[in-house]
Amino acid sequence: MWKQIARIRQRAIWSWDGFAHVARTEGSLAQWIVANICFGILAFVLPLSAGERGMLLMGGILILAAECMNTAIERVVDDISPKRRDAAKQAKDCGSAAVAVTAIGVGVAWVCVIAGLIW
Repeated sequence: MWKQIARIRQRAIWSWDGFAHVARTEGSLAQWIVANICFGILAFVLPLSAGERGMLLMGGILILAAECMNTAIERVVDDISPKRRDAAKQAKDCGSAAVAVTAIGVGVAWVCVIAGLIW
């Protein structure tokens, strides 16, 4: 049992190290964190159901996860070769698209929830 707890602890440390690296090196993560704080406050101020609030908060966290994955793709591509290559650009662009698509999905959720409040 203690071995399992130690493994969980180590995984948490590695995960935090990865998140901290992205936070130090990617300005876009800081922007998403600020956006999450603002929208998180809004989610608790508006008269939303627990399900709506949970969906919106989870969406913001998914954007942070997508940003971390995008950074991972960028690091691997840059580590393979510093040369400019079409495949490298495509991989980086796809990672960026994943962040954008996730953000659009969360934006759609917000529009739906706000529209439900208005109507």
